[in-house]
Amino acid sequence: MKKQSMWSMRLSTASLVLIPVAVGINYIGKLIVGLLKLPLWLDSIGTVLASILAGPIIGALSGAINNVIYGLTVDTISFVYGITSIAIGLAVGILFYKGMISSWSKAAVAGLIVGLVATIVSTPLNVGFWGGQTGNVWGDALFATILSNTHSTWLASLLDELVVDVPDKLVVVLVSFGLYKGLPRNIVQVYNSDNKVETLD
Repeated sequence: MKKQSMWSMRLSTASLVLIPVAVGINYIGKLIVGLLKLPLWLDSIGTVLASILAGPIIGALSGAINNVIYGLTVDTISFVYGITSIAIGLAVGILFYKGMISSWSKAAVAGLIVGLVATIVSTPLNVGFWGGQTGNVWGDALFATILSNTHSTWLASLLDELVVDVPDKLVVVLVSFGLYKGLPRNIVQVYNSDNKVETLD
């Protein structure tokens, strides 16, 4: 069987069903964290799982749609970070396609990489829109400490984002990989099929 392009847009029924499922998983995770004031985000498990199953484009779409829905229903700040969700979906899809999320140890390394990607994308957004803070109570406490000692908004914002995003994405990728490994093989094969594929090549 010919291997699909990494940038295949798999617009099968399975992929179209996967998007709202991924959005729902993201939405619930973000709500739970918001209610419990946890030091993580846990709002991209669905995005990561969608990227693993159906590729970076579907994953990025799932993440972006989740930010739009959450922004419309709960918190408008979410709109801004649609860019970060897209970056996460693309990064995970690429890493999985390259075989870098094929074992627990590789998934852990991939989680750290995705966390760094999210940090790099989100830090300028934090500085530009919110004075450098993330809105996470734990990260923002570090932001205040770093800022008072260095007077560097960029450094404080980078570390604020880093201490939340890296452990968050590590957990998210490991949880998503566990869900993927736990899926029945016939479901996984649906997404590996060459049927009903439209490529962006």
